[in-house]
Amino acid sequence: MSDVMRPETLEQLRDAVAWAVGEEQPLEIVARGTKRGLGRPVQAGHTLDTGGFSGISLYESDELVMSAGPGTLLAEIEAALAEKNQQLAFEPGDWGPLLGQKAGAGSIAGIFACNIAGPRRLKAGAARDHILGFKGVSGRGEIYKAGGRVVKNVTGYDLPKLFCSSHGTLTVASELTFKVLPAPEKTYTVLVLGLDGDAATRAMALAMGSPHEVASVAHLPADIAGGSAVSYLREAGASVTAIRVEGPGPSVEHRCRELRTLLGSLGPTEELHSHNSKTLWRELADVAPFVVRPDLQLWRISVAPMAGAGVAAAIHATVPGAVHYLDWQGGLVWLGVPPAPDAHAGTVRAAVAASGGGHATLIRASADVRTAIDMFQPQEPGLAAISRRVKDAFDPRGVLNPGRLYPGV
Repeated sequence: MSDVMRPETLEQLRDAVAWAVGEEQPLEIVARGTKRGLGRPVQAGHTLDTGGFSGISLYESDELVMSAGPGTLLAEIEAALAEKNQQLAFEPGDWGPLLGQKAGAGSIAGIFACNIAGPRRLKAGAARDHILGFKGVSGRGEIYKAGGRVVKNVTGYDLPKLFCSSHGTLTVASELTFKVLPAPEKTYTVLVLGLDGDAATRAMALAMGSPHEVASVAHLPADIAGGSAVSYLREAGASVTAIRVEGPGPSVEHRCRELRTLLGSLGPTEELHSHNSKTLWRELADVAPFVVRPDLQLWRISVAPMAGAGVAAAIHATVPGAVHYLDWQGGLVWLGVPPAPDAHAGTVRAAVAASGGGHATLIRASADVRTAIDMFQPQEPGLAAISRRVKDAFDPRGVLNPGRLYPGV
């Protein structure tokens, strides 16, 4: 067998996996390869490239459903949706530049397999909440399908959700089916300037607790805001707390006025309209503030929304040179740290534990660091046992992306 296998049919895909099972040869699974830097490095002598399964095979805009091959570019899907004024509501970012790849090269399979969602996850949910079904080949070398084209047809075990976050360790997909939704008519953003972490946490909670249907909320310290392509942020010279509002034009304008009244006592407010607002949230979805800092190792920390600022502060107190911003109302901390052999994992995970618990995932580091430490949050023994049983059920010989998540998984 060639070191790189590029099947073009489902049968060829099955045969490739069946060969790997029979020969006990581990496979690295890729579609476009832009997410190779996520997770632990895979030790495999052969690569199974599903980029040949490309293109949109079904798009029923009236039914809000789309199917596409795993190698289909995210950019191609977003362009097709834009023509119908629709969107992937979970707002997946283009992480290619973040991981040292070119922009616009990522695939839809990478988005779902890694469960990537942007700032709107706060309202719309994660990628796994939008997948409806898939076809593919298990690590047993068996063709199967799961889910369907509409939610009411999905019965039994919800395997499509299990596919998400599996990082290619359970199934090699040949087609994915997912929900799409109408794009908002207007997108505005209210900015509150000059708040520290604690005050920003209170402001974000106040906005989310209001009746004004906030779509997403983030807090950018002054050093992060100063690097934005949006002039209001770049020239503010202060931290920026951003509250996004979407919907029909008159409703958006009214809700922005109400939010500025609600938050005006906390600090000066500004307002971004359509173009600038979309630019800001695209920057955050793409994690653009850290694209321009490739020297930093990068953590993605998920905690309770009120705890994010405190976790960041605790890490800053121990790790000089750390840089961060908050998304998801403070529940997501993007944290860049100066390079270290362990990426400061002990400090990061101790801060998360002290906050009441959460998850810290190392998103970007050298291959040596990614091999040496747990990239994903260490699992409790019971959960680790379940993960092991799931892996064994789908891939008993361990041929699909072995070790990508944890040693042996």
